[in-house]
This record gives sequence, structure tokens and C-alpha cells, in this order.
Amino acid sequence: MGMTQQAEPAVDTPPVPGPKETDGRTRQRSLTLRLLARPEVGVFLGAVAVFVFFLIAAPTVREGGSMATVLYQSSTIGIMALPVALLMIGGEFDLSAGVAVVTSALTASMLSYQLTMNVWMGVIVALVVSLAVGAFNGWVLVKTGLPSFLVTLGTFLILQGVNLAVTKLVTGNVATDDISDMDGFDQAKALFASSFDVGGVQVKITVVWWLAFAALATWVLLRTKYGNWIFAVGGSKESARAVGVPVTFTKITLFMLVGFGAWFVGMHQLFSFNTVQSGEGVGQELIYIAAAVIGGCLLTGGYGSAIGPVFGAFMFGMVNQGIVYAGWNPDWFKAFLGVMLLGAVLINLYVRRAATRR
Repeated sequence: MGMTQQAEPAVDTPPVPGPKETDGRTRQRSLTLRLLARPEVGVFLGAVAVFVFFLIAAPTVREGGSMATVLYQSSTIGIMALPVALLMIGGEFDLSAGVAVVTSALTASMLSYQLTMNVWMGVIVALVVSLAVGAFNGWVLVKTGLPSFLVTLGTFLILQGVNLAVTKLVTGNVATDDISDMDGFDQAKALFASSFDVGGVQVKITVVWWLAFAALATWVLLRTKYGNWIFAVGGSKESARAVGVPVTFTKITLFMLVGFGAWFVGMHQLFSFNTVQSGEGVGQELIYIAAAVIGGCLLTGGYGSAIGPVFGAFMFGMVNQGIVYAGWNPDWFKAFLGVMLLGAVLINLYVRRAATRR
């Protein structure tokens, strides 16, 4: 009799839990890498290093009045660096920003003085002119498809020539007349160029405006639809247009924001010194762009922040005044700026690669 072998019933045993597999897309990055991915982190560390360096090399910097001067120098650069940074995030840059500041100041000064009007009329007309220059740059850019380098270089040369020629034609000189005794001057000065006391130290109102504009720009970039549009057109305008982003509107308004910044800084210069030199402003556009680049903005667009240029402008102000307080030859200033610019670009490149490395 044959024996039948019966198979034992299979017992389902649950698998032993092991380490969870992840791929590069789902892997949680460390806090350090996430911080390094922020565009403003590199320039913040650089600003701290520059600040500490001049605290040691130039003890005068430790005084309240000296720091107020550093902040003032930083603010006059930083107010313009903010809209320039937004424009760069949007994939463009403006070479006419420096002379546009002088154009705005000249417009307000000559219109008020020559027509004996309240200075506020000159201020309002200057705002319209500055916005129109920005709109012109943006309109030519989107209609022709030319690089912003060529478009704004042309505007730079036009404004530079107009500033000199019109000022000589109207005033017979290379500078405008003093408007300090005209109606509305005191009120305008209080808004654009006044000072206030903090612990016995005089602080310029531009420092407050600078920080307020930076907070507003940060909110726009991170919390509004317009901020998303800026990053989108800077990354790829074709892709942005395909998903419904108004590319033309965004580009033109970004240039107009630069015009607004030029108007504000121009009004500050006018009501600080009561008169304007028509040949000034040349070269300042490079300072604004450099502050934005040091702040983490890419020339190729689509990447950056509004906080980074704040630290970039602070580094400029710190170096500018720190060299003076240290008793060094001020001719070294531009050399320091060049080193800072190259160093910031290399550090930002390394930080981005480290942050995105899997």
C-alpha cells in the first residue's frame, strides 16, 4: 500500500521590515543643504565676514555715527539694487539705471526752477518720465526680441547725451540751479532726504525706505502671483507663455520698477544737495548690477531673492566706508569690489552645486 505524502499548508510570514528605499527625488535633504540652497545665504556669510574684518581693521567703524554712514551708503545703492535684482530674476538687466537716476533728478529740478512751480510738480513729472523710460526699454525689448544689453545700452547713451545737452541748453551750465528756497522743498526733503535721531546718532530716512522696499519686494516674490511670473519668465519665457503667464506685461513692468527706483534715488540726490550735476550717474549701473549678482541673482535669470541684494549693498557700503575709516588709499575701492564680485560668484556657484548634489 503506497503512502501518500501530504504537503504542509503554507504559512504566510510577514516580511521583515527593512530600511525604506528612497530615490533622489524623495530623499530628504539635510537642513544645512536646504539652507545653502537659498540664494541669500552665501552673501550673508560674506557680509558678516566683511563686517568683522573692518571691525578689526578700522576701529572707527564700531562708533554709532560711522555705522550710520555705512548704512546710508548701503541704502542709496540698495534701493536701486532691489528692482535691478527683480529684473535680473526675470531674465533681463538694465544698463541705463545709473544715468536714469540723474535724468529723474534733472527733470524735477529744471522743471520746478525754470517754470517757478511748486517742487512737487517737478517730482510728479519726474516720476512719469522715469516710468516712461522703463516702459520704453521693456516695450522695445519685447517687440524686437533684442537682448536687453543692446536695448538698455542704447538708452544709456541717449540719456547720457540728453542729460548734458538739455542741462546746458536750459541752465547754461552743467548743473541745475539751487531749488532749496522754492515752495514744497522742505516737505519733499522730509520724505526723500531727511534724518532722524536714534540714540544720539543721525540716521538717514533712506535706510528706512531701503528696508521697507526690501520687505515689500520679498513679499511680492514669495507670496504673490506676480512673483511667480517673475521667476517663470526668467526661467523660460516660452514655457511661461505656454502656461498663461503674461510675459509682455511682466517684462515691461519690471523695467518700470527700475524706473521707479531711479526716480526715488534721483529725488533723494536732488533734495540732499539741492542741485544736480548732469554728468553724474555713469558707472553706477554696474554697481547696482554687481550688488544684485553678489546677492545671489543669476545673469541668466530665474534665480535669486530680494534679501540677497540687501546684503550685497551692505557689503558695498561697508567696503566703501571701511577703506576710508581704515586710512587706506580709496583708490583700492574698485579693486575690492572686483574681488568681492568674483568671490561671490564663485561661492554662489559652489553653494548651489553643493545644495543640489545628490
